[in-house]
Amino acid sequence: MLKIAFSDIYKYALPEGHRFPMIKYELLPEQLLYEGTVKEDNFFHPQQLTEEQILLTHTKTYLDKLEQLNLTRKEERNIGFPVKKSLIERGKFISHGTYECAQFAMQYGVSLNIAGGTHHAYADRGEGFCVFNDMAIASNLLLKEGRVKKILFIDLDVHQGNGNAYIFKDDPRVFTFSMHGAKNYPLRKETSNLDLPVPDKIEDKAYLKLLYDTLPKLIDEVEPELIFFQSGVDILENDKLGRLSVSLEGCKLRDRFVFEQCHKNNIPVTVSMGGGYSEKLTDIIEAHANTYREAQNIYF
Repeated sequence: MLKIAFSDIYKYALPEGHRFPMIKYELLPEQLLYEGTVKEDNFFHPQQLTEEQILLTHTKTYLDKLEQLNLTRKEERNIGFPVKKSLIERGKFISHGTYECAQFAMQYGVSLNIAGGTHHAYADRGEGFCVFNDMAIASNLLLKEGRVKKILFIDLDVHQGNGNAYIFKDDPRVFTFSMHGAKNYPLRKETSNLDLPVPDKIEDKAYLKLLYDTLPKLIDEVEPELIFFQSGVDILENDKLGRLSVSLEGCKLRDRFVFEQCHKNNIPVTVSMGGGYSEKLTDIIEAHANTYREAQNIYF
Protein backbone atom coordinates (compact mmCIF):
# COMPACT_ATOMS: atom_id res chain seq x y z
CA MET A 1 0.00 0.00 0.00
CA LEU A 2 1.34 3.43 -0.92
CA LYS A 3 1.78 5.48 2.26
CA ILE A 4 2.05 9.26 1.98
CA ALA A 5 2.97 11.68 4.76
CA PHE A 6 0.73 14.73 4.91
CA SER A 7 -0.64 17.02 7.61
CA ASP A 8 -2.64 20.24 7.52
CA ILE A 9 0.30 21.96 9.18
CA TYR A 10 2.22 21.46 5.90
CA LYS A 11 0.04 24.10 4.27
CA TYR A 12 -1.13 26.43 7.03
CA ALA A 13 2.14 27.43 8.68
CA LEU A 14 3.76 29.14 5.70
CA PRO A 15 4.84 32.80 6.07
CA GLU A 16 3.00 35.51 4.17
CA GLY A 17 4.51 36.17 0.75
CA HIS A 18 5.47 32.50 0.29
CA ARG A 19 2.06 31.01 -0.48
CA PHE A 20 2.94 30.66 -4.17
CA PRO A 21 4.27 28.18 -5.19
CA MET A 22 4.08 26.57 -1.74
CA ILE A 23 0.33 26.25 -2.13
CA LYS A 24 1.30 23.02 -3.92
CA TYR A 25 1.30 21.31 -0.51
CA GLU A 26 -2.42 21.95 -0.36
CA LEU A 27 -3.31 21.30 -3.99
CA LEU A 28 -1.24 18.18 -4.67
CA PRO A 29 -3.13 15.87 -2.28
CA GLU A 30 -6.43 17.23 -3.64
CA GLN A 31 -5.36 16.47 -7.21
CA LEU A 32 -4.22 12.94 -6.36
CA LEU A 33 -7.51 12.21 -4.61
CA TYR A 34 -9.62 13.80 -7.36
CA GLU A 35 -8.06 11.75 -10.15
CA GLY A 36 -8.15 8.52 -8.14
CA THR A 37 -4.39 7.98 -7.96
CA VAL A 38 -4.72 7.63 -4.19
CA LYS A 39 -7.44 7.32 -1.58
CA GLU A 40 -7.78 8.91 1.85
CA ASP A 41 -6.33 5.83 3.56
CA ASN A 42 -3.09 6.25 1.62
CA PHE A 43 -2.33 9.35 3.72
CA PHE A 44 -0.98 9.32 7.25
CA HIS A 45 -0.42 12.21 9.64
CA PRO A 46 3.17 12.20 10.88
CA GLN A 47 4.20 12.70 14.45
CA GLN A 48 6.49 15.50 15.60
CA LEU A 49 10.23 15.25 16.13
CA THR A 50 11.49 15.26 19.69
CA GLU A 51 14.48 17.34 20.76
CA GLU A 52 16.52 14.16 21.20
CA GLN A 53 15.79 13.13 17.61
CA ILE A 54 16.70 16.55 16.23
CA LEU A 55 19.99 16.63 18.11
CA LEU A 56 21.22 13.51 16.33
CA THR A 57 21.67 15.81 13.31
CA HIS A 58 21.43 19.47 14.35
CA THR A 59 23.45 21.26 17.01
CA LYS A 60 22.00 22.30 20.36
CA THR A 61 23.05 25.91 19.73
CA TYR A 62 21.13 26.05 16.46
CA LEU A 63 18.04 24.37 17.92
CA ASP A 64 18.04 26.75 20.89
CA LYS A 65 18.23 29.74 18.53
CA LEU A 66 15.23 28.41 16.64
CA GLU A 67 13.17 27.64 19.73
CA GLN A 68 13.92 31.04 21.25
CA LEU A 69 13.41 32.85 17.91
CA ASN A 70 16.86 34.28 18.40
CA LEU A 71 18.35 34.03 14.90
CA THR A 72 20.30 37.00 13.61
CA ARG A 73 19.00 38.90 10.58
CA LYS A 74 21.76 37.33 8.49
CA GLU A 75 20.76 33.84 9.63
CA GLU A 76 17.13 34.54 8.72
CA ARG A 77 18.16 35.97 5.35
CA ASN A 78 20.12 32.80 4.64
CA ILE A 79 17.00 30.74 5.35
CA GLY A 80 14.94 33.04 3.14
CA PHE A 81 12.01 34.04 5.34
CA PRO A 82 11.26 35.16 8.91
CA VAL A 83 11.39 32.20 11.26
CA LYS A 84 8.28 31.84 13.42
CA LYS A 85 7.16 29.22 15.91
CA SER A 86 4.63 27.81 13.45
CA LEU A 87 7.34 27.33 10.84
CA ILE A 88 9.59 25.49 13.28
CA GLU A 89 6.72 23.22 14.32
CA ARG A 90 5.96 22.59 10.64
CA GLY A 91 9.54 21.49 10.05
CA LYS A 92 9.40 19.04 12.95
CA PHE A 93 6.31 17.34 11.51
CA ILE A 94 7.71 17.24 7.97
CA SER A 95 11.05 15.77 9.05
CA HIS A 96 9.40 13.12 11.20
CA GLY A 97 7.17 12.39 8.21
CA THR A 98 10.24 11.50 6.15
CA TYR A 99 11.47 9.23 8.96
CA GLU A 100 8.09 7.48 9.10
CA CYS A 101 8.04 7.22 5.29
CA ALA A 102 11.37 5.38 5.43
CA GLN A 103 9.83 2.81 7.75
CA PHE A 104 6.82 2.39 5.45
CA ALA A 105 9.19 2.09 2.47
CA MET A 106 10.94 -0.82 4.17
CA GLN A 107 7.52 -2.45 4.50
CA TYR A 108 5.96 -1.65 1.11
CA GLY A 109 8.92 -0.76 -1.11
CA VAL A 110 8.17 2.95 -1.52
CA SER A 111 6.71 5.82 0.50
CA LEU A 112 6.43 9.54 -0.19
CA ASN A 113 6.27 12.76 1.79
CA ILE A 114 4.14 15.55 0.30
CA ALA A 115 6.79 17.99 1.60
CA GLY A 116 10.42 17.61 2.67
CA GLY A 117 13.60 17.58 0.66
CA THR A 118 15.13 20.29 2.85
CA HIS A 119 18.64 19.47 1.68
CA HIS A 120 20.19 22.94 2.20
CA ALA A 121 19.98 22.80 6.00
CA TYR A 122 23.29 22.20 7.77
CA ALA A 123 23.76 20.83 11.27
CA ASP A 124 24.29 24.32 12.66
CA ARG A 125 22.22 26.55 10.37
CA GLY A 126 19.42 26.78 7.85
CA GLU A 127 19.72 27.89 4.24
CA GLY A 128 17.65 28.11 1.07
CA PHE A 129 14.15 27.84 2.62
CA CYS A 130 15.32 24.85 4.71
CA VAL A 131 15.21 24.90 8.52
CA PHE A 132 15.66 21.21 9.43
CA ASN A 133 17.24 18.63 7.12
CA ASP A 134 14.56 15.94 6.86
CA MET A 135 16.51 13.28 4.98
CA ALA A 136 19.56 13.68 7.20
CA ILE A 137 17.44 13.45 10.35
CA ALA A 138 15.66 10.33 9.08
CA SER A 139 18.97 8.73 8.08
CA ASN A 140 20.62 9.36 11.42
CA LEU A 141 17.63 7.95 13.29
CA LEU A 142 17.55 4.79 11.19
CA LEU A 143 21.32 4.31 11.48
CA LYS A 144 21.24 4.76 15.24
CA GLU A 145 18.43 2.24 15.54
CA GLY A 146 20.37 -0.27 13.44
CA ARG A 147 17.59 -0.58 10.85
CA VAL A 148 20.04 0.02 8.00
CA LYS A 149 23.79 0.12 7.58
CA LYS A 150 24.12 1.80 4.16
CA ILE A 151 22.06 4.61 2.66
CA LEU A 152 22.13 6.26 -0.77
CA PHE A 153 20.83 9.77 -1.44
CA ILE A 154 19.63 10.34 -5.00
CA ASP A 155 19.19 14.11 -5.16
CA LEU A 156 17.77 15.25 -8.50
CA ASP A 157 16.61 18.68 -7.42
CA VAL A 158 18.10 21.40 -9.63
CA HIS A 159 20.03 22.74 -6.61
CA GLN A 160 22.92 20.84 -5.09
CA GLY A 161 22.18 19.12 -1.79
CA ASN A 162 24.92 21.05 -0.03
CA GLY A 163 23.60 20.42 3.48
CA ASN A 164 23.41 16.68 2.84
CA ALA A 165 26.93 16.62 1.43
CA TYR A 166 28.43 18.46 4.39
CA ILE A 167 26.55 16.61 7.14
CA PHE A 168 27.65 13.21 5.82
CA LYS A 169 31.08 14.13 4.44
CA ASP A 170 32.84 11.95 7.01
CA ASP A 171 30.19 9.23 7.33
CA PRO A 172 30.81 6.26 5.02
CA ARG A 173 27.38 4.84 5.85
CA VAL A 174 25.67 7.52 3.73
CA PHE A 175 26.54 8.06 0.07
CA THR A 176 25.41 11.42 -1.30
CA PHE A 177 24.71 11.72 -5.03
CA SER A 178 23.58 15.08 -6.40
CA MET A 179 22.77 15.84 -10.05
CA HIS A 180 22.14 19.57 -10.27
CA GLY A 181 22.52 22.77 -12.25
CA ALA A 182 26.21 23.63 -12.43
CA LYS A 183 25.64 27.39 -12.26
CA ASN A 184 22.67 27.39 -9.91
CA TYR A 185 22.30 27.92 -6.17
CA PRO A 186 24.29 27.43 -4.03
CA LEU A 187 27.09 29.37 -5.68
CA ARG A 188 29.56 27.71 -3.34
CA LYS A 189 28.98 23.98 -3.65
CA GLU A 190 29.96 21.37 -1.10
CA THR A 191 31.53 18.08 -2.19
CA SER A 192 29.10 15.19 -2.40
CA ASN A 193 30.33 11.62 -2.79
CA LEU A 194 29.23 12.04 -6.39
CA ASP A 195 28.32 15.35 -8.00
CA LEU A 196 27.00 15.58 -11.55
CA PRO A 197 26.68 19.27 -12.45
CA VAL A 198 24.70 19.85 -15.65
CA PRO A 199 24.78 22.92 -17.90
CA ASP A 200 22.03 25.51 -18.23
CA LYS A 201 19.37 24.68 -20.86
CA ILE A 202 20.10 20.95 -20.87
CA GLU A 203 17.20 19.10 -22.52
CA ASP A 204 15.56 15.72 -21.98
CA LYS A 205 17.82 13.53 -24.10
CA ALA A 206 21.13 14.65 -22.59
CA TYR A 207 19.75 14.91 -19.04
CA LEU A 208 18.19 11.46 -19.07
CA LYS A 209 21.20 9.83 -20.73
CA LEU A 210 23.43 11.09 -17.94
CA LEU A 211 21.08 9.66 -15.33
CA TYR A 212 20.57 6.38 -17.19
CA ASP A 213 24.34 5.91 -17.56
CA THR A 214 25.06 6.73 -13.93
CA LEU A 215 22.41 5.37 -11.60
CA PRO A 216 22.48 1.60 -12.27
CA LYS A 217 26.25 1.45 -11.82
CA LEU A 218 26.06 3.63 -8.73
CA ILE A 219 23.49 1.37 -7.06
CA ASP A 220 25.64 -1.68 -7.85
CA GLU A 221 28.72 -0.01 -6.36
CA VAL A 222 27.14 1.45 -3.22
CA GLU A 223 24.82 -1.51 -2.44
CA PRO A 224 22.47 0.57 -0.29
CA GLU A 225 19.83 -0.94 1.96
CA LEU A 226 17.69 2.20 1.66
CA ILE A 227 17.46 5.07 -0.82
CA PHE A 228 16.29 8.63 -0.21
CA PHE A 229 15.12 10.24 -3.44
CA GLN A 230 14.82 14.02 -3.70
CA SER A 231 12.41 14.45 -6.62
CA GLY A 232 12.49 18.21 -7.12
CA VAL A 233 10.63 19.36 -10.24
CA ASP A 234 12.59 22.59 -10.58
CA ILE A 235 14.41 21.01 -13.53
CA LEU A 236 11.42 21.98 -15.73
CA GLU A 237 12.05 24.31 -18.64
CA ASN A 238 9.62 26.96 -17.35
CA ASP A 239 10.86 26.92 -13.76
CA LYS A 240 11.66 30.42 -12.50
CA LEU A 241 14.76 29.28 -10.63
CA GLY A 242 15.90 26.15 -12.46
CA ARG A 243 17.50 27.35 -15.74
CA LEU A 244 17.30 23.85 -17.26
CA SER A 245 15.10 22.78 -20.18
CA VAL A 246 13.61 19.44 -19.15
CA SER A 247 10.01 18.83 -20.23
CA LEU A 248 7.16 17.49 -18.11
CA GLU A 249 7.53 14.17 -19.91
CA GLY A 250 11.28 14.15 -19.28
CA CYS A 251 10.72 14.79 -15.58
CA LYS A 252 8.23 11.91 -15.45
CA LEU A 253 10.68 9.59 -17.22
CA ARG A 254 13.33 10.57 -14.67
CA ASP A 255 11.07 9.54 -11.79
CA ARG A 256 10.03 6.33 -13.53
CA PHE A 257 13.65 5.34 -14.05
CA VAL A 258 14.58 5.94 -10.40
CA PHE A 259 11.62 3.86 -9.22
CA GLU A 260 12.39 1.11 -11.73
CA GLN A 261 15.98 0.86 -10.52
CA CYS A 262 14.95 0.77 -6.86
CA HIS A 263 12.23 -1.81 -7.56
CA LYS A 264 14.47 -3.98 -9.73
CA ASN A 265 17.13 -4.07 -7.02
CA ASN A 266 14.60 -4.56 -4.21
CA ILE A 267 15.81 -1.44 -2.39
CA PRO A 268 13.21 0.57 -0.41
CA VAL A 269 12.92 4.19 -1.56
CA THR A 270 11.72 7.18 0.44
CA VAL A 271 10.73 10.24 -1.57
CA SER A 272 10.78 13.90 -0.54
CA MET A 273 9.34 16.46 -2.95
CA GLY A 274 11.98 19.19 -3.06
CA GLY A 275 11.63 22.31 -5.22
CA GLY A 276 9.29 23.43 -7.97
CA TYR A 277 8.84 27.08 -8.96
CA SER A 278 7.28 27.14 -12.43
CA GLU A 279 5.31 30.17 -13.55
CA LYS A 280 2.33 27.90 -14.11
CA LEU A 281 1.06 26.32 -10.91
CA THR A 282 -0.62 23.60 -12.96
CA ASP A 283 2.80 22.47 -14.23
CA ILE A 284 4.15 22.21 -10.69
CA ILE A 285 1.19 20.09 -9.58
CA GLU A 286 1.31 17.93 -12.70
CA ALA A 287 5.03 17.27 -12.36
CA HIS A 288 4.76 16.34 -8.67
CA ALA A 289 1.62 14.26 -9.31
CA ASN A 290 3.56 12.28 -11.92
CA THR A 291 5.94 11.15 -9.18
CA TYR A 292 3.03 9.61 -7.26
CA ARG A 293 1.48 8.12 -10.39
CA GLU A 294 4.77 6.43 -11.30
CA ALA A 295 5.17 5.07 -7.76
CA GLN A 296 1.68 3.58 -7.91
CA ASN A 297 2.21 2.14 -11.39
CA ILE A 298 5.51 0.46 -10.61
CA TYR A 299 4.91 -0.78 -7.07
CA PHE A 300 1.18 -1.38 -6.82
